[in-house]
Amino acid sequence: MPRYVPPLRDMQFVLHELVQVTETFKEIPAHAEVDVDTVNAVLEEGGKFAAQVVFPLNRSGDEEGCTHDKTTREVRTPAGYPEAYAKYVEGGWPSLSCDPAYGGQGLPHVVNQCFYEMLNSANQAWTMYPGLSHGAYEALHAHGTPEQKATYLPKLTSGEWTGTMCLTEPHCGTDLGLLRTKAEPLADGTYRINGAKIFISAGEHDMAANIVHLVLARLPDAPAGSKGISLFVVPKFHVAADGSLGARNGIFCAGLEHKMGIHSNATAQLVLEDAIGTLVGEPHKGLQAMFVMMNAARLGVGMQSLGLTEVAYQNAVDYAKDRLQMRALTGPKAKDKPADPIIVHPDVRKMLLTARAYAEAGRALCVHTALMLDKELSHPDADVRREAADEVALLTPIVKAFLTDNGWIATSACMQVFGGHGYVREWGMEQYVRDARINMIYEGTNTIQSLDLLGRKVLADNGKKLKAFGRRIAEFAEDAGVREDMQEFINPLADLGDKVTKLTTELGMKAFGNADEVGAAAVDYLRVVGHLVFAYFWARMAQVALDRIQADGDAVDPFYRAKLHTARFYFAKLLPETASLIRTARSGPASLMAMDESLF
Repeated sequence: MPRYVPPLRDMQFVLHELVQVTETFKEIPAHAEVDVDTVNAVLEEGGKFAAQVVFPLNRSGDEEGCTHDKTTREVRTPAGYPEAYAKYVEGGWPSLSCDPAYGGQGLPHVVNQCFYEMLNSANQAWTMYPGLSHGAYEALHAHGTPEQKATYLPKLTSGEWTGTMCLTEPHCGTDLGLLRTKAEPLADGTYRINGAKIFISAGEHDMAANIVHLVLARLPDAPAGSKGISLFVVPKFHVAADGSLGARNGIFCAGLEHKMGIHSNATAQLVLEDAIGTLVGEPHKGLQAMFVMMNAARLGVGMQSLGLTEVAYQNAVDYAKDRLQMRALTGPKAKDKPADPIIVHPDVRKMLLTARAYAEAGRALCVHTALMLDKELSHPDADVRREAADEVALLTPIVKAFLTDNGWIATSACMQVFGGHGYVREWGMEQYVRDARINMIYEGTNTIQSLDLLGRKVLADNGKKLKAFGRRIAEFAEDAGVREDMQEFINPLADLGDKVTKLTTELGMKAFGNADEVGAAAVDYLRVVGHLVFAYFWARMAQVALDRIQADGDAVDPFYRAKLHTARFYFAKLLPETASLIRTARSGPASLMAMDESLF
């Protein structure tokens, strides 16, 4: 059976030694009193909840799945799920980073993100139920009317109600300009909505009293395409003026998707038949409002794969230390046993270290991005908020795509460590692989994220956002580059930074002549930039580790030696991937587009 231990030590390292979050909190009045002890205490309790309440339901929930009653149109989640959610609500966990004006605790988003990493390690499918509620909360908090905020935000904050985002339809996925759901205005200011949505995570369930659906639809006078989309809030049950629940609204589950993974999350086909909703934001500007939720979801999906990478790594390490198979090539290591544990074999170590390196760098990136989000939302200086917003915009597609690609690589590698046992359900590893695969697909496929990064976030503003992050890297490289013991990290980091600059300029110039240059290069380009970001954080982590080793000598915590070893592995074995990626990114679209489609 698998196990999970919250990685609190590494979280504390990233939060307090690498990123030093409390120094930033002091600049933000709303968070100025949040200190190291508070952060650690919250995450310690959060880790207990994830490991003791949610994790034991992961395998049983996957095996049982959700059940749809075609007569009542209701969905039953696996045994223990509603009870675990009730404990989640009772513990106040939904309100962690929510606005105190609506009953929230007002803690920084970065603390909430670390908590969610642990929940995702424990049980990604369960975590998606409350996770989507945060996106609905953020969208309504940013764009809702005073009446909508008063009606929905306290209940979403407390966790009494959950939320969804209803975008995709049977005939359109990413291209939302094709959606057909209609909204007809009524005399009382509400709207009658008809249509169908698919792939709606947590779209129907028995874990909360009401579900707040955020639905994209078209008004009668809507222009064609994405500019004609409006956003509506459509509750599962009508809400009376006093906040009590009334009759069932005209939105129901017509069926559940039969999926490769995340079996215990109800991925619903929703039908709207004269459902009543209210407009969120301005008419025809629904995508702008929904993007608040979508961007929150994209960061959340990156955290999902980070969580799966961590738990898969932990279990693979346990197995590799215990499983006996052959002798080490350099001679027996466990001479008292008939064979050596497989952790002595170089390729097993490569698989383990790959997962570890991707988990630890991913954690650093997610913490940094969440801290930038706190600055964007709450810093008193408008210039700081704007700069932070630009950095969050740049990093969001990297968090979503690079971390989920790496999560697939890492969980697959960890399953491989188990050999044939990894392919067997009892060990739990194959579930992590199945669950990880969806993360590369939803909330905008990783190709969409790559196009967003190269097209919108880099080329559209002539590289302004990328150059700003490049200056961050250059300043660090200049400061740390004078140290002899940092050369093995600074030199490849600086070299890759120069190559990214040249590659970006080259692709931008080519795109003027042929837009397919962007489409052909985007996926490789995102992975190159992802490695640049990871190399930056690994170099910084190596510097912290070196400083502690030099200061403490033989008495140093072994944690820092392990951190330094992992940094060296990343630069030696994973970063070199960028050489081939740059070459393929430069190769252009000809080999992709030249063949006539009839020949496929």
